[in-house]
Amino acid sequence: MNEPPRLPDGGFAAWSRDRLALARRGAAECGDVWQLESGVYVAATAGPCEDVLRRAQDFPKAPSPLFPPLKRSSGAPTPEERAHAHAARMRGLRAHAVAARIGEIAPRAARFADQWPTDQDIEILPPVRHALAEIGVHYLFSEDAPALLPLASQLFLAREVLVRPSPWVWPRWIPTPARRFRTRQQVAFTNALRPIVRRRRSSGRLGDDLLGQMLRPSSRYGPLPEEAILDTLPGITVATFETPSRAAGWILLYLARYPQAADRVAAEAALLPADPAATTNTHLDSLQYTQALVREVLRLHPPSWLLTRRATRQTQLAGYTIDAGSTVLVCPYTAHRDAREHAEPDQFQPERWLDDAGSLPKPGVFLSFGTGPHGCEGVALAMAMLTLLTTQIARRYHLSEPPGPEPSFQVTTFEGLATAGLRLRATVRG
Repeated sequence: MNEPPRLPDGGFAAWSRDRLALARRGAAECGDVWQLESGVYVAATAGPCEDVLRRAQDFPKAPSPLFPPLKRSSGAPTPEERAHAHAARMRGLRAHAVAARIGEIAPRAARFADQWPTDQDIEILPPVRHALAEIGVHYLFSEDAPALLPLASQLFLAREVLVRPSPWVWPRWIPTPARRFRTRQQVAFTNALRPIVRRRRSSGRLGDDLLGQMLRPSSRYGPLPEEAILDTLPGITVATFETPSRAAGWILLYLARYPQAADRVAAEAALLPADPAATTNTHLDSLQYTQALVREVLRLHPPSWLLTRRATRQTQLAGYTIDAGSTVLVCPYTAHRDAREHAEPDQFQPERWLDDAGSLPKPGVFLSFGTGPHGCEGVALAMAMLTLLTTQIARRYHLSEPPGPEPSFQVTTFEGLATAGLRLRATVRG
């Protein structure tokens, strides 16, 4: 079989200097799949990207090292425990479970919009992250959320310290300062969560939140062991607001840059109930243009723009031979800008996601939440949070960027595509 073309001039060094530009250059010059260096390949267009993500046997997703299970007397989780934990948390994350709780998500999105300082330029990502953390942690833990929210913020900080770029790559068993800090925060969160789990189980009042769903016995597995619950929730807690925060930055920037699109969102939002707590999934479904705008921004700027997979055996990809042990980098950023999938792929066109009747969804490759067996578990929750936050802000304000020759943010690419330092101004709609 043929070998994929190598990326000209640069390899990993150039990749590190300017990842996005290099990814697009590689896709343009080298085609669907190209070789970055020995044993490292990039799937750059829609077909190979989807192929890799769907072929979980050939290209499995590695377990996240960010919040590994804490050491325990019973040893590491068994495959059955992991399957049981996955099934348990999905009871609380599936679309119908999220739909039942829209009336809890909407008021917190509205509260954030109400509290936005007007007529001044503010750095927006920190308060957005806090607002989404409140929504996410409440979705997971309901009345116990206030006690856990400060600890969730510390988990996020530990994550940021852990993934910060470093010239050194240490083996995972070395207790670096960042890893020790991560473990301390994970232990603190677990120690606060443990009595909550025990109290709910002993009282029989399990709750209707995600934790309550995980506490319910499974007809197949029985009750989920306490340690399996405690191992699972630190990572999920951070995931409910970390990636959505990056996405929200891009969405708010586009509301500022495309006022006509923001006006259409505001017109849809005007039809929502005056009391956000009365918002239902039917109202959410009616926000067709807003959902299209969110999808279009995530198409152009997928927060998780580069996904890593490792081949378990020699296999074929886009006509090329990939040896066992090779790393394949899946690039949703370039896949979303594949002209074979999206006309005028670099243009912001929310309408591309609507059919002639103005309804969702219109087919088109969309990998911002992954796809296949290891697609994002929280996609329904993330889309609900982002859609409701977008409507509540557009309903109240016109957004604008500070004047100046340079944008009010820097694009960061490590561990996700984000608008670092983004500053915006909100002016009340007349």
